[in-house]
Amino acid sequence: MNINRRNFLISLSTTLGVMTLNGCQISEDNSSSSVTPSTSPNDTKLAENLGGFQLTPLPYEYDALEPYIDQETMQFHYGKHYAGYIKNLNGAIAKYPELKDKSAEDLLGSLNTLPNDIRTAVQNNGGGYVNHKMFWEIMTPNGGGKPEGKIATAIDESFGNFDSFKENFNAAGGSRFGSGWVWLALGKDRKLKVISTANQDSPFLTGDYPIMGNDVWEHAYYLNYQNRRGDYLNAWWNVVNWPEVNRRYEQAVR
Repeated sequence: MNINRRNFLISLSTTLGVMTLNGCQISEDNSSSSVTPSTSPNDTKLAENLGGFQLTPLPYEYDALEPYIDQETMQFHYGKHYAGYIKNLNGAIAKYPELKDKSAEDLLGSLNTLPNDIRTAVQNNGGGYVNHKMFWEIMTPNGGGKPEGKIATAIDESFGNFDSFKENFNAAGGSRFGSGWVWLALGKDRKLKVISTANQDSPFLTGDYPIMGNDVWEHAYYLNYQNRRGDYLNAWWNVVNWPEVNRRYEQAVR
């Protein structure tokens, strides 16, 4: 039976399955608290009623990363998944007004000090917020190529050369079982490393700084690539915003 792509995404978002993490049930698409995608990534309607943490606008249109990331995937990824994480994070923080002035990064970095009843919600949804905020920023139309500046030197020093780094990065993303992320992170020892995390776990949870990362949840690629995660990982390098990645690295080492 033929199913058009839009209906397939809606079906995928609502039926992919529910997983349990630390005793808290989380839906793959956060659909119960998401907002409906609009036609523009900068539409203020997307930010209505979200609370203290807001949707950061995309620096490009939904179709700007085609053919590597398609318009429909971007619409649902940004307007449904990302919005859902933000709304859930705001809902958790609303219970404790004394936390409202903390950044999401600070909340994640001090997770064990938070009230027990919101720790899992902050881990999952705070991670979803900071992970995606970075994700949109480190992609750009007409991106790709090779890094330049201090990040290029650091990659060569840590991995030998850029091709070796890409191979390590893709291998870590491809071998992540289930949903998660693959990262280039700056460790507490101030050295670069490739790591992979489950679900929406952020490197901030362990004191590492995420320089760049790729989302390997199925909702990030399944419309274009189906189960071919490796093809998605390879194609994604064509949209990497290396000037932004370099800026993040320079910020981290400072």
